[in-house]
Amino acid sequence: MDFRIEARSWLESHLAQTPAPDPRTWERDLGRAGWIGIGWPGADGESYGNRRATLTQQVVWAEEYARSGAPARMGHIGENLLAPTLITYGTEEQKQRHLPPVARGETLWCQGYSEPGAGSDLAGVRTAAVPDGAGGYAVTGQKIWTSLALDADWCFVLARTDPGSTRHHGLSFLLVEMDQPGRIEVRPIRQLTGTSEFNEVFLDGARAAEVVGGEGNGWQVAMGLLALERGVSTLAQQIGFARELDQVVAAAVASGAAEDPVIRARLVRQWAELDTMRRHALRTLGSTDDPGAPSVAKLLWGGWHQRLGELAVQVAGEAGAVGPEPWSQRRPYELDDAQHLFLFSRADTIYGGSDEIQRNIIAERVLGLPREPR
Repeated sequence: MDFRIEARSWLESHLAQTPAPDPRTWERDLGRAGWIGIGWPGADGESYGNRRATLTQQVVWAEEYARSGAPARMGHIGENLLAPTLITYGTEEQKQRHLPPVARGETLWCQGYSEPGAGSDLAGVRTAAVPDGAGGYAVTGQKIWTSLALDADWCFVLARTDPGSTRHHGLSFLLVEMDQPGRIEVRPIRQLTGTSEFNEVFLDGARAAEVVGGEGNGWQVAMGLLALERGVSTLAQQIGFARELDQVVAAAVASGAAEDPVIRARLVRQWAELDTMRRHALRTLGSTDDPGAPSVAKLLWGGWHQRLGELAVQVAGEAGAVGPEPWSQRRPYELDDAQHLFLFSRADTIYGGSDEIQRNIIAERVLGLPREPR
């Protein structure tokens, strides 16, 4: 069967059975069908429970998933960030332990990078890890903006294992199990949208039994992981962006806002920029020798999505300032799609590496400009 037809058929049949599946059940359904981690290279040609796939087939699956309107993935951090990192830097023992549960949809991961005093500047990490006398580490510190931490089973944590080190020296990439009562506390952060996708994570002597890539090599591993964030998943993200743009265009036509020449010009610009982003993603897909490509991609989509949110409420006009349901102190305020897009996208130029950090990377690693004074 043609791969695209197979992917589309599976998604349509399973979504028809359960239009709003439980997130963890959905992950296991994906895992049982082999749709998690497609294309992961295994030792001696073997897989870790995933199906074999070419790069083109990975793109096809990501696009079909986005087009289907399937629910947002809870396992994408383990699949798209942790797994490729282990495949590149981990030991075979670590791969055999952690990749099969991810492929089965049984284990969820979160990412412990950002900190209150460092933000996007990962070299400013202060979370400390010291030997615990049992072959592992005791990790103490605070992480912030940690997506899915409330639901995650494991967290990969960037911590300082050399107490006398500074900046990107002396960091290690540690694997920390989240179920450690009294040692790990997760506090949701309520956002402008009223939801809490992000969390604070407090670690108080939390045990980390494994280090990936060797002690003190955390910076190299962390940078390798960040490059993975801009891979195949970027193309799927753009399918979602296209759907949002279509909704804004439809709203502009329905309300008559599309007759305004300024709004028409902005709509056309959003379409042209989205097409440019797709072509950039396709051009750099699978490339490993372009140090600026991940940062360029982040700059492109972060600003684009933020401008789309602004355009959505502009198209809505006065109605953009009024919620879809009456507000009361007994129930949280509600937002329509345009309002949610506008408010949530305010963070797009900050999370995943702020625009300022991305421009510094391009300036220093691509253009060869002097490093920013610190």
